Amino acid sequence: MARKNKSRKPEAKPETRTEFIFPWFHKYIDEEVSPLECAWYNPSGNPDKGLKHRYNTHVMGRFRCTNEHCGTDGWASGKVAILIRGYNHNGYNAVVFNQRCKGCGQLGNFMIDRQSYVDRVAYRIQKWAGIKLEPPHYDSKPGKPHKKHLCEGCKRGVCRQENMSD
Repeated sequence: MARKNKSRKPEAKPETRTEFIFPWFHKYIDEEVSPLECAWYNPSGNPDKGLKHRYNTHVMGRFRCTNEHCGTDGWASGKVAILIRGYNHNGYNAVVFNQRCKGCGQLGNFMIDRQSYVDRVAYRIQKWAGIKLEPPHYDSKPGKPHKKHLCEGCKRGVCRQENMSD
């Protein structure tokens, strides 16, 4: 009978999600657009039913590699791909796409920057509702080249990153 090696730590289960949704953030988006009463969250199982608008943009977040043998602690990104969909009667949903670790290629564990998500989604909903808004000012900081082979948004054709160099 084989003995189990008790000194060996179990490996962390790798993240397998290529995309994320955050319906619990709707309350924050609702606060941003509530005076307008123009938004409701659409958890649509069929994302194309009643679809009126699609908008690709980016949010910010942090990723952590769960591969204990990788040696990468994690990374921050200001170019996390997000697809915002608008539906009839001002419904919406948003899908945020994962990124892969440059050290080992494993999908990351994602921690979203809530405020960037809320700001981007609320702005887009208001634009689609016909509200006249000043475009938000975003400071574009030069960063590392975008690695499209590590970006799940690029793989799905929804990443807006223009500098798609490997």
